[in-house]
Amino acid sequence: MAGETVITIIGNLTADPELRTTSAGAQVASFTIASTPRSWNRNTGQFEDGQALFMRCSAWRDLAEHCANSLAKGMRVIAQGRLTQRSYEAKDGTQRTVVELQVDEIGPSLKYATAQVQKMQSGGYQGGNTNGGFGGNGYQQPQQAQQQPQGADPWAAPTGTPDSFGGFGGAPEPEF
Repeated sequence: MAGETVITIIGNLTADPELRTTSAGAQVASFTIASTPRSWNRNTGQFEDGQALFMRCSAWRDLAEHCANSLAKGMRVIAQGRLTQRSYEAKDGTQRTVVELQVDEIGPSLKYATAQVQKMQSGGYQGGNTNGGFGGNGYQQPQQAQQQPQGADPWAAPTGTPDSFGGFGGAPEPEF
């Protein structure tokens, strides 16, 4: 990623993500995020909206499918990615250049809303975008995990597991 311009944008989706498949078989979701700055006007005692920035975005492969299944018009999102620039010839023969955000990470903003996260099952690493779907019935715990009683320590080692996050690899814990 050396030399690439990485940005984070917070705003609202102007439409539902549009999912399509390229001729090579890769899925891509396209959408636009409208980001409107607000500032406090001391004279009027009110917030005022500035000029909106409409950032065209694309998400690829698993992330594209997650966006299409989870995001909808009007949702406030936080997206991070790399700015890309491409030129093309328009139908009228003129050369055009566009700048868009190639999204690496995206999720709902929880400033004015709540969300439930559902972890997607994956066969392995696929570009870093495999484990983060939004929507669904809430986070699904791994099958071996046990339900904790209310008030129990969620980081404590589950009973019956020889090596767990809560201990030191089976060694007795030191006394402090």
